[in-house]
Amino acid sequence: MPAAPFPDSHAMLMDRIYRRQRHVYDFTRKYYLFGRDRLIRDLALPPGASLVEVGCGTARNLIAIAKTYPGTRLYGLDASQAMLESARMAIRRAGLEHRIVLRQGLAEDFAPAQFEVESFENVLFSYSLSMIPDWQGALAAGFAALSPPGRLHVVDFGDMTGLGRLAGQAMRGWLRLFHVTPRAEFLSGLERVAGGKGRLTLLSGRYAFIFSREKM
Repeated sequence: MPAAPFPDSHAMLMDRIYRRQRHVYDFTRKYYLFGRDRLIRDLALPPGASLVEVGCGTARNLIAIAKTYPGTRLYGLDASQAMLESARMAIRRAGLEHRIVLRQGLAEDFAPAQFEVESFENVLFSYSLSMIPDWQGALAAGFAALSPPGRLHVVDFGDMTGLGRLAGQAMRGWLRLFHVTPRAEFLSGLERVAGGKGRLTLLSGRYAFIFSREKM
């Protein structure tokens, strides 16, 4: 197994990948990053609730959440400074600078203190775990940032076994070009414990999954 990149090299890799892609990211990703809007609809955030998206990218999700749930307090973390530049521009265009706070940093090092708060009521990973080398560390940091009974929300690629062998292999090979690795072991672990410890929804063909769990 290849060694995980050093933290600084991962941030530089993200900048290299997205320096140009960020300009067309939202337009192109809507065709294969399924489940994001469904997750946002199901959040049911009350006014005053806080949510941080780890790996917020262009802030597409944060802007949609801000418009859907007025009065919420929103935060975004991303490793790529280039993506955060696009996020800030999008937030300004939407007139939401007073609602959304952004910071640069690695997911596994994430802590509420970066945003000058004690904790969050909601932590969201949207198609980011499949790009984070230390995804287990990122999940642990996200869960630690929750204030009971806060909720962890994840939408990401599944194991794609329902697509058929050739289609699944082709899709996974294409994703590797963008340094994306579906976390099949995470999904299998969720399936073993889901029910009593969270709500798991599989999308068609096991292409992607949506997961939500409350911190007790």
